[in-house]
Amino acid sequence: MIRLKPLVLALSVSLTLAACQKAEEPADTTAAAPEAPKLQVDLAQVQQQPISLKAEDLDTSIQACQDFNGFVNSKWLAANPVPGDRTTWGAFPALGERSLQVQHEIAKAAAAGEWPQGSMEQKVGDFFAAGMDEAAIEAAGLSPVQPELDRIDALSSNADIPAYIGDAYARGQGMLFGFYAMADYNDSTTNIAYASQGGLSLPERAYYLEDREDYKAARAAFVEHVAALMQLAGSDEETAKAQAQDVLAFETRLAKASLGRLELRDPANRYNPVSLADADASTPNFSWTQFFAALDVDAPQTFSLPVPGFFKEVDAMLADVPLETWKTWLRFRTIDDASPYLSNAFAERNFEFYGKTLRGQKEMQERWKRVLGALNGSMGEGFGQLYVEQAFPPESKAKMEELVGNLMASLKVRLENLEWMSEDTKAKAIEKWSSFTPKVGYPDKWRDWSGLEVTDESYVGNLLAASAFNYRYMLDKIGKPVDRSEWGMSPQTVNAYYRATANEIVFPAAILQPPFFDVNADDALNYGGIGAVIGHEMLHGFDDQGSKFDAQGNMANWWTDQDREKFDAATTKLADQYSGYEALPGLFVNGKLGLGENIADLGGVTVAYDALQRAQGEGFTDPMIDGYSQDQRFFMNWATVWRIAFTEAQLKQQITVGPHSPGMFRAVGAPSNLPAFAEAFQCKEGDKMVRSGDDRVVIW
Repeated sequence: MIRLKPLVLALSVSLTLAACQKAEEPADTTAAAPEAPKLQVDLAQVQQQPISLKAEDLDTSIQACQDFNGFVNSKWLAANPVPGDRTTWGAFPALGERSLQVQHEIAKAAAAGEWPQGSMEQKVGDFFAAGMDEAAIEAAGLSPVQPELDRIDALSSNADIPAYIGDAYARGQGMLFGFYAMADYNDSTTNIAYASQGGLSLPERAYYLEDREDYKAARAAFVEHVAALMQLAGSDEETAKAQAQDVLAFETRLAKASLGRLELRDPANRYNPVSLADADASTPNFSWTQFFAALDVDAPQTFSLPVPGFFKEVDAMLADVPLETWKTWLRFRTIDDASPYLSNAFAERNFEFYGKTLRGQKEMQERWKRVLGALNGSMGEGFGQLYVEQAFPPESKAKMEELVGNLMASLKVRLENLEWMSEDTKAKAIEKWSSFTPKVGYPDKWRDWSGLEVTDESYVGNLLAASAFNYRYMLDKIGKPVDRSEWGMSPQTVNAYYRATANEIVFPAAILQPPFFDVNADDALNYGGIGAVIGHEMLHGFDDQGSKFDAQGNMANWWTDQDREKFDAATTKLADQYSGYEALPGLFVNGKLGLGENIADLGGVTVAYDALQRAQGEGFTDPMIDGYSQDQRFFMNWATVWRIAFTEAQLKQQITVGPHSPGMFRAVGAPSNLPAFAEAFQCKEGDKMVRSGDDRVVIW
């Protein structure tokens, strides 16, 4: 099995030094050292252009006050269906496609060159070359994972399973539960170990337990998938069918003991500090003491063991599930997790279920895209060094830092002027605001990758090596101080995030392109795009869950009871608003599941609009571009950011498991609560985009 772990990256403050003249010095007559080879990349080959707000894309037959998403996005979406190799298409996916094409040119250039051994160019080039060597991958068949299968076959009793689990995790091959290092919720300066529920192949526990027709269909397809995969691995048809039923029953037990996505939103359900002795006592068939020893991690005083019911069930299964069933499940997960990187028969089987059946994807992505996905999962930050050198202009970082400063100032003003919040709580909110750490573009302090060996000989070998290397890197953090300079996303990732335990907002380089950001665009577009995204990430620090962490990143209550009650009342109204959006006939958005993101959207758009007004200053003359005002273009670009279409299967999955509401509802949800939107488009009471009175939600 191959488990690609998300990488943890690093950033420090960027400084620019102005050039200065030097006095003339005597000529140096020594021979100059040969220059290191430079990566030559032709980005002119990149075909995918970012989506941007254009007047010709607007559907003026639709009234903005009635259907704002339709007005901005319907015409473009009708002309741009979801590509066969994707499950969504629009602003975010198109920018992701562009990032992939840039990465492709970099990876090809690295693979074609001769580089010093151990250089990032060598590692990236050899990794990509090995992944593109289809003939070698076909010839290898199942053999790359055979050593793991042999270890499983060697298990002689249930008593052997815990030792196998410890050994597998030590090699970065864990599959039964999550186990990782993270800042202690009660002391954000120190990393501790966290365990978490896991072991499910389907997207969420509900897929195993509920009788919704699409869930029942997914279960049936899953059984077919397991049987087909086991046949590919050598089982006869009847044995494979029996194995598939065993796998479903095994994972159903795990699902019954698991919490749902909504429950897991609460940080209290993800944090349960226990002593090693108490942990051992709670799972008598699984020794946590021996598990830590197998990982070569010093026995901790405490670690986090949340969802105790899940681990008690795993413990019971170690006693009462037959050995052969355990071995079947371990074999299945090993092969299933490795399938995308094995020969075509396995990769196509994986796509048939996880891509086509569960997500509605019509075509498998080209190999180069799949290999880049594996490269990003294995050494994303290292690859990001090359991406930044080739594709990220320095002026973008400087402009972004200016925008962040303006958004910060606007948020402070809003916090200071909240009418519903008491002065005591407000002071704590301002304290948290003052401790925000913004990170823009890319790390200045790059992670050291010298311990990872990459060759052009074995694709799966590189994946296994990277998995072990990254997992060891993570395990070594346990019990050590938190490095606040680290990043949680690579620079080439089209996304942004807020981390509560560090109280930081992070914007990777790849998102700093239209429609989010354009250094040459008018303020309306930048504030309606990346400005609202900046505001969104800052407001995560004050959403229903982020607000449970203080300025230092510790889980602590800094609210008065009365203020929390007012906040909860407002957020409940917002959840109800989104629960009224119908994504498909009879399928409505889960406003509670997406509440944190929707709070952040509402606050982010509000703060970004305030910042735009501040940026205009006195004497501002509205440019009226393409006949639209600055304020109109602000909201129109916000909707452009959320221009997106889904396959039906992907939309259903998004509603079920995704914390984000579908983009068509994000485009309208926040603006409908802002009087500034109604004023900009001259909307009237009763229009669908106008919420007023008790129906309007005001939080931050």
